Amino acid sequence: MKINTAEFIISNSEVAKCPQDFLPEYAFIGRSNVGKSSLINMLTNHKNLAKTSGRPGKTQLINHFKINNNWFLVDLPGYGYAKVSKKTKSVFQQFITDYFETREQLVCAFVLIDIRHEAQNIDIEFMSYMGESEIPFCIIFTKADKISKTKVDSHIAAYKKQMFANNWEEMPHYFVTSATEQIGKDDVLKYIDEVNQEVFKNNNQF
Repeated sequence: MKINTAEFIISNSEVAKCPQDFLPEYAFIGRSNVGKSSLINMLTNHKNLAKTSGRPGKTQLINHFKINNNWFLVDLPGYGYAKVSKKTKSVFQQFITDYFETREQLVCAFVLIDIRHEAQNIDIEFMSYMGESEIPFCIIFTKADKISKTKVDSHIAAYKKQMFANNWEEMPHYFVTSATEQIGKDDVLKYIDEVNQEVFKNNNQF
């Protein structure tokens, strides 16, 4: 898939105010400072579509971007570690939950994980929530250029081991990426394109 147009549509903190267009949505979420904005900018060929920041927790709203006029990329707030007030954190964590559990247009979420670190409990816990809530998702490991391929492989193996220990029958589909080196871009976009084709083919409401 080639992204020709990427248009910012709306930011809000209420799922009811999300776009009413019945187009497939792909939500991107991860721990604060995981490299989400850089990944989104890489995928869309825009330097500043999603705002990057050295300050964790900058994204605190549901951000909709219409891609090629036929699907939405949704940028969600990070979970954990964000340096915001407890009140603010509880509010955006609630609307994250509301989004995942009520948004009919969502067809797949991408959970971003910084591959530089070994398996983190907060990521395992979040993915467990997604699994228990039967929300379809894939994993995107980010910043793969920062460590050796051997470490990338060992860290992925550690995630597999921990997820199996948490009663997962199989590892969710995953991608290894680097926004700096443009690694994984084609694989992620190809996956979205294939899912879109199935969605439009099998679901008359889209």
